[in-house]
Amino acid sequence: MCGIVGLMANTMVNQAVYDALTVMQHRGQDAAGMMTWDEGRFLLRKSNGLVRDVFHTRHMKRLRGNVGIGHVRYPTAGSSSEAESQPFYVNSPYGMALVHNGNLTNSDQLVQELFKTDLRHINTSSDSEVLLNVFAHELGKQGHQLDAEDIFDAIRRVHRRCRGGYAAVAIVNGQGLVAFRDPHGIRPVVFGKRETPDGPEYMIASESVALDVAGFEMIRDLAPGEAIFIDLQRQVHTQRCAENTRLTPCIFEYVYLARPDSILDGANVYWTRMRMGQKLAAKIEREWVDHDIDVVIPIPDTSRTAALELAQHLGVTYREGFMKNRYIGRTFIMPGQTLRKKSVRQKLNAIDIEFQDKNVLLVDDSIVRGTTCNEIIQMAREAGARNVYFASAAPAVRYPNVYGIDMPVAMELIAHDRSEEEVGHLIGADRLIYQDLDDLKAAVSEINPELTEFDCSVFDGRYVTGDIDPEYLARLEMARNDAARQQEASDHALVDLHNDTEEIE
Repeated sequence: MCGIVGLMANTMVNQAVYDALTVMQHRGQDAAGMMTWDEGRFLLRKSNGLVRDVFHTRHMKRLRGNVGIGHVRYPTAGSSSEAESQPFYVNSPYGMALVHNGNLTNSDQLVQELFKTDLRHINTSSDSEVLLNVFAHELGKQGHQLDAEDIFDAIRRVHRRCRGGYAAVAIVNGQGLVAFRDPHGIRPVVFGKRETPDGPEYMIASESVALDVAGFEMIRDLAPGEAIFIDLQRQVHTQRCAENTRLTPCIFEYVYLARPDSILDGANVYWTRMRMGQKLAAKIEREWVDHDIDVVIPIPDTSRTAALELAQHLGVTYREGFMKNRYIGRTFIMPGQTLRKKSVRQKLNAIDIEFQDKNVLLVDDSIVRGTTCNEIIQMAREAGARNVYFASAAPAVRYPNVYGIDMPVAMELIAHDRSEEEVGHLIGADRLIYQDLDDLKAAVSEINPELTEFDCSVFDGRYVTGDIDPEYLARLEMARNDAARQQEASDHALVDLHNDTEEIE
């Protein structure tokens, strides 16, 4: 889950790219980067941190040019060093830069091919650098003079070589802006147009909200396996470049990842979350006819829409019981359990009067590791709740994700190999209610009937690319455990330093 943007305009693009990254900050808080192109020269600024902290006035002044790409990152595995942040650049052929959202499931194989056959060296553990080098190698086969068909031919070969979920935007020196989406359409990408007195301008981004804030009209989503090439004369070329394409978008985008004011693959995210709340209320009415819920309280922010609809359909009072510190990052994407657990009480504070002597139904968008749920339920009890029930707008997350979401190890998932009752006991809830998977799918497909299939692998263990086996998951878990141990050590050191500082003060 990263955020990407590409922009071709008639004036300098740095501010518009910055604004787009800011509204997609929810997709990654680990690092940010921007690269612009100005008459044959690439200009780069990237670093760890939030968008507002990475880009200062001195950086923005230097990022000249009418073509640019940007990225916000959270790491799915491996290092989160500054060297891993995007965009990535290669000088051969032509000079190219790329940003990428997703994960290549055959990255290790590609690294070997690039070194042994393509004579290219990968300097980081990022599969985004791998994707860039595969694209660069294939594009280099087209010769010195390029046209749209040459670029599409290269992307066809990229799709043949690369597997997984990916959406990418690239700048090709002297040619223009290129974007492409994986053959299953797992990761989202949209493009839009803005008319100006000097001619049209185009933006490509992970979510439509990035287009909205810049005044671009959304044209549509890229189709699975589709590529778009916008040349320096602002001519738009599109072509389906993959065989056997099938639209199976990641359903977790609608549950949690995307902003509610975005539209992805023709489905308004806000409306899908309303439907999730309605479906969940219907399940409670079916399976818990004599419920004694006094009040429904959401876990801010992503569950508010579903919680309000649930309360209205049950005829139960809806209340805001937690106040959120908006200067604390999203705990789901924080690197490591120590900081994640510590941040919950810094992030949320209970309003005691809404809990005292009440049977409370807490509603969250999903339950992944369970750490946050456990802390929040304890807070509700400390605030005086008589009983604390918990509802998840998504089904139980039981399986690793391999397409770019930070859920790669089964042992980290609280619902893996556990029943609903066991999970409820572990998080400390008096009762736990999960959304049914069929209802979740219906919540999205009822908004856009053309969406009939989804990547639901975190819920059902079915990987739509067809190349994931137990051996792959075992290797991933081993690599993740090594990285996690290093991260936990780093987290403990940070917490200890924070505590020492508090004592000194």
